[in-house]
Amino acid sequence: MEIPILQDIVIILGLSIVIILVFQKLKLPAILGFLLAGIIAGPHAFNLISSQHDVELLSEIGIIFLLFVIGIELSLKGLASIKKIIFLGGGLQVGGTILATAGISTALGLPLNTSIFLGFLFSLSSTAIVLKLLQEKGEISTPHGKIGLGILIFQDIVVVPMMLFTPLLAGETPNILTTVGIMVLKILLVLVIVYILARYVAPKIFGWVVKTKNQELFILTVVVFCFGVAWLTSTVGLSLALGAFFAGLIISESDYSHQATANVLPFREIFISFFFISVGTLLNLDFFAENILIIIGLVLAVVLLKMLVIGVTVLILKFPARTMFLAIFSLFQVGEFSLLLSGVGKESGIIPENIYQYFLAISIITMGITPFLIESAPRITYALLKAPIPPAVRKRLENIKRSTKADEEFSEENLKDHLVLIGYGINGSNISKAAQKAEIPYVIIDANPEAFDKAKELKEPVIFGDAINTTILKHAHVQEARVIVIAISDAGATRKMLTSIRQLTKTATIIVRTKYVKEMEEVLKLGADEVIPEEFETSIEIFTRVLKKYLVPFDEIQEFINQIRSSDYEMLTSMKKRPHSPALQHLNIPNREIVTLKVNRDNRQIVGKSIEDSGIGKNFQVTLLAIQRDRRYLTEISPKTIIEQGDLLYLFGHPTNINHLNDQLSFK
Repeated sequence: MEIPILQDIVIILGLSIVIILVFQKLKLPAILGFLLAGIIAGPHAFNLISSQHDVELLSEIGIIFLLFVIGIELSLKGLASIKKIIFLGGGLQVGGTILATAGISTALGLPLNTSIFLGFLFSLSSTAIVLKLLQEKGEISTPHGKIGLGILIFQDIVVVPMMLFTPLLAGETPNILTTVGIMVLKILLVLVIVYILARYVAPKIFGWVVKTKNQELFILTVVVFCFGVAWLTSTVGLSLALGAFFAGLIISESDYSHQATANVLPFREIFISFFFISVGTLLNLDFFAENILIIIGLVLAVVLLKMLVIGVTVLILKFPARTMFLAIFSLFQVGEFSLLLSGVGKESGIIPENIYQYFLAISIITMGITPFLIESAPRITYALLKAPIPPAVRKRLENIKRSTKADEEFSEENLKDHLVLIGYGINGSNISKAAQKAEIPYVIIDANPEAFDKAKELKEPVIFGDAINTTILKHAHVQEARVIVIAISDAGATRKMLTSIRQLTKTATIIVRTKYVKEMEEVLKLGADEVIPEEFETSIEIFTRVLKKYLVPFDEIQEFINQIRSSDYEMLTSMKKRPHSPALQHLNIPNREIVTLKVNRDNRQIVGKSIEDSGIGKNFQVTLLAIQRDRRYLTEISPKTIIEQGDLLYLFGHPTNINHLNDQLSFK
């Protein structure tokens, strides 16, 4: 059976691979590669796609996964912390852009309804591109990242009333107030359901699923939550993407959100590529070539207008100048929901075909330059802040910076120079105790639900997830860690973890626990700095205690241990095959041992008499080294020292003689 969409997937993804490989060599963003692939495969170029609708459907799934991941990483608490940005900032940005665009368009002779509708289109920015780039750079939690997120969330919400208002602009006369009132009630109902699911339902369900230790069941549960809530919001007239965002917020309240993110990311990366490809297919190359100069002029006008409105909005929110510049370089483009809304406007006759094509060209160009401006934003911002500006303006910007604490409110508590402990078994828990006592900052990663629950009960800084996944490792900030300890017993998982860790950090010291020495060579090749095999460490500990009993000096014992470890335990394995090394002969004191004997029996020949009179040395041929009496230690032993009942004697001598003395001192 032939499946047309399968052919389209192979063509556009295969084309994308070739283009992105070239772009990577040129150090160009992958997003541009997907846009170019869409332009080449689109109907206005080589027309390689047979089912445009199916590709758009796949792109919608990509946006769903993108918003889902953003929702997981934000959480309800994080969303509440930026409510001012969402409603005040988003309202100012959207309202300001609509008013400015409508005013300019009307002055240029466009009808009022078309002018307002263009304001709708240009007020929206690209959630897919901006959040993806900010997330890749780890800037979602920065002040400008929070501003971008808050304004984008408001834009996604306001798309719904814009769509409701579009028929009115087209001359249709539905009862818009009644429709909006019903929609507000539906939104409130959805928010209540989301809150109940987040606080009471999702944590319990994920707790049950995790305890099964079934990875497939966990992934299935995550995907069902994502699409289930998205479907719920779509049934009440909201966007699927907004529903996916709510689904992410629900899961963010559970302890398993990091692992959920790691499981969903591969799906997001695949499907979001279809979004950028679908955008590229819309561009009419003939129209673009004929009107290139006009399009460039319009692009500059739209970008400057949006930057101006965003800059004023950020200053009204009382953020510093640096945050303002970083925000305007993030949100200047036209968004994907604008493309969706433009299709509705075109069908309703609000915008003619030529204006629609101008809009598409502006959208694609602004999306295409977004990665470059976001990447260069810190350097451009630095240059702008150092540029000569009027003293009055600089003073005003400095006052804004002093009056706000927004940077402090949104600063993320990043772990640095810390210990990452993978595995919370016996070894892991002991290491965490030692780290806590030594006041070393640390974080634990464990995918075992029992170990995770135990760590949570002890209020340990623990992340649930599989440390093989780089997403989980990034949450633990392994790239900024000083030491990483892998304290698990799974050799295969250890090797995969080492590979993932070394992708993120080349400087951290990695200490690995293994069961067997035969695993050491491969583990060291994969990037471990130190490997501790259990089988020989146990042998070393036992042998150390043996040497201590033979009164071998401590520094010689340590030197011997260091020789064993530095030779990767080869000394122990070779000792089994050859006679004792002459270098170790002096460590052996044959037929002698150190023991402790309790004076339990009131032997009148010994108890109450001095060492000299008791005849311990003469009759039993043993040496008394020390005496423990009550809680005191008598270490300065002389022939006149008295032996008392209850004493604990530390003796050195032949085992037979010591046993004979023990017969005289103990009860029979």
